[in-house]
Amino acid sequence: MVLEEAARHPSGLGPGFRGRVIAPDADDYDRARRVHNAAVDRHPALIVRPTDADDVALVVAYAQERGLPLVIRAGGHSMGGHSTGDGALVLDLSAMRDVEIDAVEGTAWADAGVLAGEYTTASHALGLVTPFGDTGSVGVAGITLGGGVGWLVRKHGMTIDSLLAVEIVTADGRRRIASAVEEPDLFWSVRGAGANFGVVTRLQFRLHPLDNVLAGDILLPATRDVLRSLVPVLLAAPDELTAMPTIMLAPQDPAIPDQHRGRPVVYVSVAWSGPSGAGERALAPLRALGAPISDTVTWQPYPALFSPVDRDEEPTSGVSSRALFLDALDDATIDVIERRLTEADAPRAIVQLRVLGGAMARVPGDETAFGWRDQPVLLWLITPYQEIGRAAAIEAWTAAFRADLPADGAATYVNFMGAEDTDAVRGAYPAPAYARLRELKRRYDPDNVFRVNHNIPPATTSG
Repeated sequence: MVLEEAARHPSGLGPGFRGRVIAPDADDYDRARRVHNAAVDRHPALIVRPTDADDVALVVAYAQERGLPLVIRAGGHSMGGHSTGDGALVLDLSAMRDVEIDAVEGTAWADAGVLAGEYTTASHALGLVTPFGDTGSVGVAGITLGGGVGWLVRKHGMTIDSLLAVEIVTADGRRRIASAVEEPDLFWSVRGAGANFGVVTRLQFRLHPLDNVLAGDILLPATRDVLRSLVPVLLAAPDELTAMPTIMLAPQDPAIPDQHRGRPVVYVSVAWSGPSGAGERALAPLRALGAPISDTVTWQPYPALFSPVDRDEEPTSGVSSRALFLDALDDATIDVIERRLTEADAPRAIVQLRVLGGAMARVPGDETAFGWRDQPVLLWLITPYQEIGRAAAIEAWTAAFRADLPADGAATYVNFMGAEDTDAVRGAYPAPAYARLRELKRRYDPDNVFRVNHNIPPATTSG
């Protein structure tokens, strides 16, 4: 009855609630429950779209009073399916879309429902940007709260390194501002583990001047020599050069010569954000690794690096995801990648490398909850697929691929984690950071209200 009451009239969430409630009998319920990963097909009890932090506080209280699992959704890109849930109350922040830019101060406030492409287009019109990832439809809140690794990570660091403050509603319903000055422990936590500590409703970012970038793909054959040399060459590059090499089987594309189609290649996607005269010199060592099959690098506006945003686009494909940090791309790792990608019945997986260092690595590892600052390479294993009925088999294949990869530890990146068990979450944080997060979780969310995520449980009183 309480769900029906809330669905009929928003006052079921309290007299001050101004947002919208979408119940299972609403005309747009099926569209509203969909998330980026089409294989995640769940049916929430309610989907609620608040207008501001006051609305959010009412929803957080309502979920606790009714014993409903509370799901927080911004862009809906959670690789592990944490943007929705069967029988849950989904707090959908997509109606909160304001961006306030102060070009004089070089700062911006963005609502949690803003997408990275929308923010980047608005700020770049003034010659300013904040580092996000590489996908326009990702929510600025989600990518930031997990860390944020994108095109400017070597020049300006992670997204959290440009985060100045957040407005957050915690489990007790309080609206707080967390920054280096106010609630500094909470501010430390949200920079890498933010989904566990509350509903971030607004974020304040630092802006950096940026005009056009030299960007595109250098397509190389994935020979052993090329793959061995990629990481050393990119780590030695100036900070203004960020690259995301992707190893995959070349598609059946007429633009690719016959001898390379269906064979391992590496798309070295690059972005040079420095002076025009130095860009070609910085790219020369990459082009010298082998005879490029194609080269699309050109000067272009920075927002062109982000996919166009279409909020009404229907999700059509599933995706399975795993990630781990590496010291290098050594022969043992290359062997696994080559074997797995070329298996006769393998799905069309890709292995993307985020070569790090630069500004990201110069931040002390204990300054934020994300602590893997000294890791030079982030390997992201992505298996997209159209056959939704094969989701379980592809998930198992991706997990087995990850298990085959040699690694000294279990270090991973929370934003790229897939449907993994809770033990895997420990690998997203160094041990001291994980212990501190559990203590802070006990302080801010002792009942684990915010648990539909890559969850960090509160510390127990016995330790």
